[in-house]
Amino acid sequence: MNSSRVSILHGLLLASLLCVATFQAHAEPPKMVHVKPSTPEGFTLQTFTVAEHPEHTVELFVYMPDAGGPRPCILDIHGGGWKSRQVENDKPMMERLAQRGYVTALVSYRLSTEAPYPAALYDCKAAIRMLRAKAGELKIDPAHIGIIGGSAGGHLTGLVAMTSGLPEFEGDGPYPEQSSAVQAAVAMAGPQDLVTPNLERTNEGTKLFLGGDYQSRPELFKAASPITHVRPGVPPILFLEAELDSVKAGRAEMMEKLQALGIDTGIHTLKEAPHPFWMGQAWIDETVDQADAFFKKHLGKPAVE
Repeated sequence: MNSSRVSILHGLLLASLLCVATFQAHAEPPKMVHVKPSTPEGFTLQTFTVAEHPEHTVELFVYMPDAGGPRPCILDIHGGGWKSRQVENDKPMMERLAQRGYVTALVSYRLSTEAPYPAALYDCKAAIRMLRAKAGELKIDPAHIGIIGGSAGGHLTGLVAMTSGLPEFEGDGPYPEQSSAVQAAVAMAGPQDLVTPNLERTNEGTKLFLGGDYQSRPELFKAASPITHVRPGVPPILFLEAELDSVKAGRAEMMEKLQALGIDTGIHTLKEAPHPFWMGQAWIDETVDQADAFFKKHLGKPAVE
């Protein structure tokens, strides 16, 4: 082969590689395809009333196995900026976790448009107490309950976990004889520090949730931040984040505090994922895999019929 032909082929090869590299650099990330809920075979979805308030009836939606003995339980705390109810959006994730051998549940807590903080926190803790109170009926192992939540639900998940065992965060809801402590938590794309992002200008959603801005209620902002309550004995927590998301306030600093205390924590980032990655493909299966592995580690291996 003469030198001119070799030169031409070499040039074509370089051009081809350049085109591939350019395409990859400008390729759009996968689009979110929302998954619709569908109760899996072998489970029954039941609805329970946790508490009735003038502004909202707090409900608990439980995926119960039709057969089998006590299983670890995972409670979902939905997102929506504390002001939108997104229980339906989280059901597909909880259905998939149920199929891994857990009893799974979702709570419809009071939104910020219905009652400001700490109403949502109190409702989540009341739901956990109810799960323990009805453990026999729901086929739950009451000693092994975990929580998971994304966005505003990720914040509440962190707050419920970090305030485990602190009576001043219980509220006056039902089943006061039961514990609201959890044994593991998975917080997804939710702020763990409400102070730092709101020092100069308070986000409107946070202002509605906490009933004012940081300047007027600094101690409340601190009390409502999960990072404030990190201390010996809090449960292990895994953080799941989207690569394309910016909702990460306080996560790194909170992990440092947990690690200094020897409390198991970790971070997993979902590549090319948008903020609500747990709601659909191409990321719901990866989310469930990560959460399942963490819960198996800390709640025990669930029974799969």
